[in-house]
Amino acid sequence: MKEQNFSIGELSKAMDITPRTIRFYEEQGLLNPSRIGQKRIYSNKDWVRLKLILRGKRLGFSLSETRTLFDLYDTHHNSQAQLQAMLKMTAEKKFQMQLQLQDIEILMTELHEVEARCQSELNALTQAAAS
Repeated sequence: MKEQNFSIGELSKAMDITPRTIRFYEEQGLLNPSRIGQKRIYSNKDWVRLKLILRGKRLGFSLSETRTLFDLYDTHHNSQAQLQAMLKMTAEKKFQMQLQLQDIEILMTELHEVEARCQSELNALTQAAAS
């Protein structure tokens, strides 16, 4: 398969992100385009990595966690180490989200109670004013 190259504009348009975002990921060491003068040339590998960065971001993974996975892939091409790391990171993320969900449920219960008390007091004031 022939290697396809992309400009920063093509990549940003295809991924629906700004060129500045792509440059930021490059500064963080997550992308490594080649250059012709000042022009950045992104490869298929950069395209895939950018898609993985954006997917990881959507799933709540930090750039540091994404970098760890990339580093594992770059040093262990059989992907076993990467898959094991991903399973561990996924389990940790699920645990964190479960804790957040419990916190949200507690807050929702408290908000419902406050709302009910406010509504009750408002009803009492409205009835007293009507009398």
